Amino acid sequence: MTTIQIRKDGAAPVEMELDAGVYTIGRSDRCRIHLPDPQVGGRHAILTVTDGGCSIEDFGSDGGTFVNSSKISGETIVVPGCPIVIGPYTIEIKSATSQQPEQVGIVPEPVSPHPTPFKPATVLHDNYDDEMDNMFSVYSDSPSLPALPAPAQDPYAEIKRSIKQQIHRELVERLDIKRLSASRIDAEQLRGRAREVVNSIMGEIRAKLPSSVNPDELGTEIINEAIGLGPLEKFLADDSITEIMVNGPDKIFVERNGKIEYTGQAFMDSNSVMATIERIVAPLGRRIDESQPYVDARLPDGSRVNCIIHPLSLVGPCMTIRKFPKRQLFDKDLFQKGTFTPAMARFLEVCVKARKNIVVSGGTGSGKTTLLNVLSNYLPHDERIVTVEDSAELRLNQPHLVRLESRPPNIEGRGAITIRDLVRNCLRMRPDRIIVGECRGGEALDMLQAMNTGHDGSLTTVHANAPRDVISRLETMVLMSGMELPSRAIREQIASAIDIIVHESRFSDGSRKVTCISEVVGLEGSQITMQDIFVYKQTGISTKGKVQGSFEATGAVPTFYGDLAARGLDLDIAIFQPPQKK
Repeated sequence: MTTIQIRKDGAAPVEMELDAGVYTIGRSDRCRIHLPDPQVGGRHAILTVTDGGCSIEDFGSDGGTFVNSSKISGETIVVPGCPIVIGPYTIEIKSATSQQPEQVGIVPEPVSPHPTPFKPATVLHDNYDDEMDNMFSVYSDSPSLPALPAPAQDPYAEIKRSIKQQIHRELVERLDIKRLSASRIDAEQLRGRAREVVNSIMGEIRAKLPSSVNPDELGTEIINEAIGLGPLEKFLADDSITEIMVNGPDKIFVERNGKIEYTGQAFMDSNSVMATIERIVAPLGRRIDESQPYVDARLPDGSRVNCIIHPLSLVGPCMTIRKFPKRQLFDKDLFQKGTFTPAMARFLEVCVKARKNIVVSGGTGSGKTTLLNVLSNYLPHDERIVTVEDSAELRLNQPHLVRLESRPPNIEGRGAITIRDLVRNCLRMRPDRIIVGECRGGEALDMLQAMNTGHDGSLTTVHANAPRDVISRLETMVLMSGMELPSRAIREQIASAIDIIVHESRFSDGSRKVTCISEVVGLEGSQITMQDIFVYKQTGISTKGKVQGSFEATGAVPTFYGDLAARGLDLDIAIFQPPQKK
């Protein structure tokens, strides 16, 4: 934080506190430091404030800018106590973050034949325009927050953001992106036109950019924010990143190798985040506004997106993107990741081919959808498969496949098509297998009924903390359907429909493992009985923080093992033998 004092004969001194950034000085009311006097040029000079100190450069004004009574001709370092004279005004740096500033390259605002109009966020008046405060909120005071585990901070980050904002506004004005988008111009043509305009703008200011700013990289970032997904583009291209979390415009986190990292990247402002969200949801026919302030969507590659905005989000527009691998994963990939063992995979493959109904359970981010995709690789290619999802994420490669996706209500609150509606409809589509991306409500009843009426071999996922909790969750979801069924009737449906529960967990080191494969045996009295076939036993944590343990068979043999031979399926009974104790 830097404090400056501005004096003029016959007027009381005015003090201002400046954050790191770029401040234009001039007579024009569009300048961020407004000096209303005929002797001051419209855009007279520019003051750059960094953590290292302050510097000033004259814009070629008629009256000139004087530092220590000497007229400056280029960028000049200004230390505390050093007077800056512009017309009848004297500006003095009263205090700064550092008393020994280092010289930095000047970063002027872009000078173009079509200057973008904007009003100052900092003016020499007692009252501030609320709208302008919001526009330049990056320079406003903010409460102290705990230090984020960020990478090394870029000392030019705020300056770079200011430049990007101005070039972005100029790009939008010259290109009229909204009109071109509405005319359904090809995405590549739109990007090409944007690139031409940005190159033109960058050519006008390239010579005045500091050496620390790469013009080509800056231009790419601006184009990404104007017509792409902004700073998220490079994270989406990084295969090591599995989750992207945007907490407002200035905080972006990613999950890499199971660990959350703060990236230090940011959007220009909240409007930029909102524009990115609109570009994601609009092609899907979905909307997000104050009447519908959250939405689920997907990217073209299938990645899952959740967005939530004001007034529900108090930190600005937020996005959570669950990335999926660019190539389809198979069981061998999960062997390498330590998710499960070949013996467990062989057992699940036989269960799928034997048309057993399987529920994949686990917590958020435990890998349920990924495992469901892997299990789908075992489905025969000669069966008709119907998938039902809230947001289409599954990637199956079977030729006889029908994909259904739910639909939210329109702006009038009508026209919603729920998962339950689709499950009931797909029963009339002659499916051999039904795959529900996730059961989370009343559709659980329709799913259980389908499993009990000839559509065996179905797959779904459920949020739960343990295999036993899956039963309780299913009971609760059946009650959510509005059918007042007795508890015993619901449990009979569950015991008859569900054959195998595969539970997956995410551990402290970020790894994901199948911790239990259980068989639903039946109903004894009023309780559903289950037996664990395979389990994962954690034995400790290594010095590097890696979870240690082993996958083991419990010794229990599934009750349907004797029927496998009749179906032409071969499974070695030895895989169910528990390890020999030493």
